[in-house]
Formats: sequence, C-alpha cells, structure tokens
Amino acid sequence: MSDDPGRSSSTAVFRANDLLEMIVLTDIEIAQSCEMKPIWEIADAAGIPEEYVEYYGKYKAKLSDEYLDKIKDNKDGKLILVTAINPTPAGEGKTTVTVGLGQAMSKLGKKSIIALREPSLGPCFGIKGGAAGGGYSQVVPMEELNLHFTGDFHAITSANNLLCAMLDNHMQQGNALRIDPKRVVIKRCLDMNDRALRNIVIGMGAKMDGVVRQDGFIITVASEVMAILCLASDINDLHDRLARIIVAYNYDNEPVTADDLKAVGAMTALLKDAIKPNLIQTLEHTPALVHGGPFANIAHGCNSVRATRAALKMADYVITEAGFGADLGAEKFFDIKCRMTGLKPDAVVLVATVRALKYNGGVPKDELNKENLDALKKGIVNLEKHIENLQNYGVPVVVTLNRFVSDTDAELSFVESFCKERDCDFALANVWEKGGEGGLSLAQAVVDTIDTKKSNFKLLYEDDLSIKEKIETVAKRIYGARAVTYSSEAERAIAKIEAMGFSNMPVCMAKNQYSLSDDATKLGRPTDFDINIREVYVSAGAGFVVAITGTIMTMPGLPKVPAAERIFVDEDGVINGLF
Repeated sequence: MSDDPGRSSSTAVFRANDLLEMIVLTDIEIAQSCEMKPIWEIADAAGIPEEYVEYYGKYKAKLSDEYLDKIKDNKDGKLILVTAINPTPAGEGKTTVTVGLGQAMSKLGKKSIIALREPSLGPCFGIKGGAAGGGYSQVVPMEELNLHFTGDFHAITSANNLLCAMLDNHMQQGNALRIDPKRVVIKRCLDMNDRALRNIVIGMGAKMDGVVRQDGFIITVASEVMAILCLASDINDLHDRLARIIVAYNYDNEPVTADDLKAVGAMTALLKDAIKPNLIQTLEHTPALVHGGPFANIAHGCNSVRATRAALKMADYVITEAGFGADLGAEKFFDIKCRMTGLKPDAVVLVATVRALKYNGGVPKDELNKENLDALKKGIVNLEKHIENLQNYGVPVVVTLNRFVSDTDAELSFVESFCKERDCDFALANVWEKGGEGGLSLAQAVVDTIDTKKSNFKLLYEDDLSIKEKIETVAKRIYGARAVTYSSEAERAIAKIEAMGFSNMPVCMAKNQYSLSDDATKLGRPTDFDINIREVYVSAGAGFVVAITGTIMTMPGLPKVPAAERIFVDEDGVINGLF
C-alpha cells in the first residue's frame, strides 16, 4: 500500500492499542510474528503427495516434474488476474490485494491457490524494499522470499552470463563464427540496481584478456533467459527456447545464436531446478506458487507459465497478478502469456485507492488524507481508462478499492457509483489490516461475477499484423496515444527483424509505469501525446519483439538513499528493515 505509518485500510474506529500496534508493526515484523506451518503440511492440504515435494528447508519447496506431469489432465480451475491503475507514491497494494483475495477465497471454503512472481533484489535494496504483499496479507517466509529464496534468480543470472562468457571466449579463440564485436546484442546481467554497469568496456589489458569491445549489464529480471524460463512449458521447451537466443550478428549480418555457440546444454543444466515452481504459504496458510519474476515495465511482467498451469490443475480458483498498471502488466499477460499458452482468464480485479486517484487529480502526497471530491473526480479518469482497456479483452472486471483510514464515505460512494455506471462490479478491500477476513466482500464479488458473467476473452491484435501495426495498436488503444514515432535505429531494427521472419511475434512494450504515456510526469488520462520508440530488438527464444519507449532503462539505478541503508541483522540473527 503506502509508506505512511497509519496505512490502515479501514474507516472503523479502532481501540487505541489496536491502532498503536498497526503503527508500530512493519510488514517484516508482522511476517516474523506469524506462525508458519511446515511446508509439508501446506503441500498435504493442497493435495500434493509428499514424494512429489522437493524441500528447501522447513518452509519452502519445489514441485517435482513428476507431479506436474501427474496432474496435467486435471480440470482447470477459474483464473483471476489482479491488476491495478498506474502506480503512484500513494500506493495501490496490488500484491497485498492478490494475497488477501486468495486468503478470503479460502475463508469462503473455496480451494484456492495464489500464483505470484518472485521479488528482485534490485528493488529490495533500491526504492521499494521487499515485495511479498503487506500487513496481514503476505506470503512467507518474507525475508527468504525477498533475498535468495530457492536460488532461481542466481541460476538465471549464471545461465545468462555463461552464454556471454562463451560468446567472448569464442571471439578470443579464433572467432570461427565470424562474430562482429560491434554487433553483439546480448548483455550480461545482475539482479541488482547498478547504473554504473549500463555501459562498460571489456577485454582491456593483455592480449589474452579478451577482445576489446563495448558491453553492458541489464538487470536479471529484464533478461531473455528470465522471460524464457517463465514462458517455457517444460525442460525440453526451455532447451529449445534457449537455443534460439540471438547473441550477435556476424560480418554478413546473419544472426548468431546460443545454439551456434554450443552453450544450450550447459545453460539448461544450470536451470534444471530453477524451472520447477516454488511452493510457500500466506500468513493464513493459503498455498502460494511463487515462480519467476520479469519486470512489467521492461519485460513481460508475469509469473511462470508452469506455476500458473500447475495452480489451475490444483485449485478451483487461482489468483495471479501482473506487474504495475494494467497498461503494462495486464496487456502483456493477455497479449503475450495468454496468446502463447491458450490461458483464458475468467475475471480481472482492478485495484485502486482513493488516495492514488486524488494524486492523479493533482493533490500532493502530504495532502491525500483530506477529503477532496473535486480532485477525485479529476483523477478518476486514470481508473476509467484502465476499465476501458480491460473491457477491450472481453473479460469481466471487478474494481476494488484498497481502503485507507482517511477515506470518507462520500469518496467511496463516488468511486462505487462511477464503476457500476461502467458495468463493473465493485467491492472494498480491507486486507492489509484484516487479512482474508477483510477481503470477503471482494472474494464474494469475484465469485458472483464469474458465476453470472461469461468471459469472452479475446486478444488485442492478431499475429499477422506487422510489428509497427502491433506497436501502434497497443500505443493507441491501450495508452491512448495520438501517434507513434520511431528513431532511425528502431526503423532499421524493425526492417531487419521482419526480414528474418519474426514479424508474427507479439510485441513487449518497455515503458515507464507511472503514466499511460512515455512521460512519467503526465498523470491521469493524458491526451494528444505521441509514443516514441527508441530501440527495438527481437527476443527470439522468448518469442516476442521488445520495443523500448522514451527513456526507460533495462538496468535501473539506486536512489540517493537506498533501502539497503536501513537493512541489518540483529544480535539474534534476525533480519530487520527489509520493509
């Protein structure tokens, strides 16, 4: 939600000691005070036989390939996507609502599973801190999830960098593939915000220290290996996708792949365990599959296909999320993940807060606790655009307001009426403070929506459109852009990609998350703006074309005061300050 100490989701009058506890306890303190069940108990309750559970300590496990094969013919449950308006400093609480909704479904007696992405170390030590939900709607163990977890990100980083090492070694050892050092397109990666590595020179020193060339790092969650792991259906598909990664072009302008470098077998070996979904629990012991973690502003923003499919075979209701606002995460969930897998969501939950809508209406962050209906009416156009976008896909929409103690009845009533006028079901969520109990009305609204409104899911664009037509469809229909402009470099890249036969792929738009436009300062529902495409490249293994807009960076930097400065381990070995 927000970083305000009094971030309760309720307008009720609290006992003084209750309010004091809510102010004092941080998310990590709440998580550390809960009683977790051993993971084998969570697995048993979810119907997973013990022989299919691969333990990573007492509270984490992976699901074996044998189990995924065993359940593949089970009937699918209902798929619910949780998304949000554009994020603001006021906080929206999308992951908190996702977890709270899963817990509430369990309280309604529904067999439910939550499917989430794994957090990246970059944001943990950067601006936002840990990412596992919040308050009494969290997945645990919170510290382990946010740090090394089961090692998936380390394996992905290692596989990517092995490929880079083999590429540079090939050029050093005679360059039989005639790779042009100036046309290497793959970059090394690191799961950390480190702007100094965006542009570097490697191979300096003695003759045997490598070929001198310009290089750079991206963050692991933006790497193609991450995207591939999250989109691969099994280990064989993973291998085949890795083989198609284009690492460079030779002097004849022909692509050179990971398969050409004979790197695929070793990369697959590094990812053999990482491709297995991770099982953990919420504070209320609802099972959660947490696997994969591409960012939505610079990658496709969804958890792994394997985890989502497994959850659908294991539960009646699966609650998943996509990163950032619906213009990024939900669009990519639909147009990339669903397109490639045949997944069809049954409902979408769109998360907003009164505070965030007032922020979109021009209210400074320090004045958001005051009732301001004029600003709310001005800022609610951001919510309106996201509703329209989601309805483009033919999926029923439930809007939920993540409640804060400062929300007034007049403000809540205005938003509810606004949503119902646009054929959206509506419910309030109080899951930060009350966990699953605070999400019962939302859970019931979602169940009722699924029971009474048929999902007629459809994609935004067809495969046979040109790359430019796909980019412009997203920019105009989802962002609301007037037109799209392209740099000369992007124009050349598109022509080359289409000449190589990749024009049938979907597009993955890399755009800032704070605005519907490519200018982060344009809040609300901007109009009369153009989207500028700065760079375009193909992720042939992942199966999409990446279009980078504006000034978006694939290697973030740390803020002036990184979150890492407040993290420490006390004398008892307990981590503090993570969030």
